[in-house]
Amino acid sequence: MIGVLLVNLGTPDAPDTSSVRRYLREFLMDGRVIDIPYIFRSLLVNGIIAPFRAPKSAKVYQQLWEHRGSPLKFYGEDNVHDLQKKLGDQYAVRLAMRYQNPSMESVMHEMQLLNLKKLIIIPLFPQYASATTGSVFEKVMDLMKSWQVMPELKIVNYFYNHPGIAKYFAEKAENYRKKHSFDHYVFSYHGVPERHIKKGDITKQTCSFGTCCDKITDKNHLCYRAQCFETSRLIAKEMGLKPEEYTTAFQSRLGRDPWLQPYTDETIKKLTKEGKKNVLAFSPAFVADCLETTIEVGEEYKELFEENGGQHWQLVESLNNSKEWVEILKLLVEN
Repeated sequence: MIGVLLVNLGTPDAPDTSSVRRYLREFLMDGRVIDIPYIFRSLLVNGIIAPFRAPKSAKVYQQLWEHRGSPLKFYGEDNVHDLQKKLGDQYAVRLAMRYQNPSMESVMHEMQLLNLKKLIIIPLFPQYASATTGSVFEKVMDLMKSWQVMPELKIVNYFYNHPGIAKYFAEKAENYRKKHSFDHYVFSYHGVPERHIKKGDITKQTCSFGTCCDKITDKNHLCYRAQCFETSRLIAKEMGLKPEEYTTAFQSRLGRDPWLQPYTDETIKKLTKEGKKNVLAFSPAFVADCLETTIEVGEEYKELFEENGGQHWQLVESLNNSKEWVEILKLLVEN
């Protein structure tokens, strides 16, 4: 039997303060997420961020929560069900979360007991980043180090350039373009601190936060920033957009250190000053609609856009539980 493990970032068990605080502590104590010495990270997370951010975040999660729970989780469960049907009985498909539940520890233990011939792990992050895919890699290695019998192991480290991704977003965008005329397009990706990108530049000479990401090369092919810009180019090409018709930006920055730029909120203000009134937005760093897409991009940025003179802001839905996404997952497994 072949195991297929889909791994997403994680979500609180419930939209209440204690659950959110527990989630934040596990998430932010990961040294790949906040890459400062453990003692300072612990003081920051347990003494400041988790206690003060949890109540506010819990209210936001309450807006997001549906009768099935967290969309990030139930879309993942749908993906497992549909992918299992497509692959057949020779595969065992499971879902795990890097943080909280279903935990990687419990699901990996279940996989171990299946005595697999091969284990294929797909972190559900289109672009590679140390804080996401890299963290999943590290956790897998840590959990498997005690296994006496090792199956063949395959880990997908990115899939932003799978042709089905650009095609999906272009087709969804076309549905909105048939109903409305847009004068600009924004591709908003989750930000990371610039130091994360610098640390990932093994050459120590490539990264300049400028034209170095204008195309994918042998030197930057695992750079998160470069992959984000390439994702935008691939979707824009599928849509027939010119470079001046779209902007790539980064959201969700935290703290005072510089994060990847341009920032999405500042981009929105700039676009409205330029007279842009109708914008179609994308969040191609996420495979499922969640707090960062539905709330941050879909609602908060819409409000910011309108406050600054914009008229129509529309978010294109993520891959979620679409048949196109399940087919992409099937191809990732088979290839």
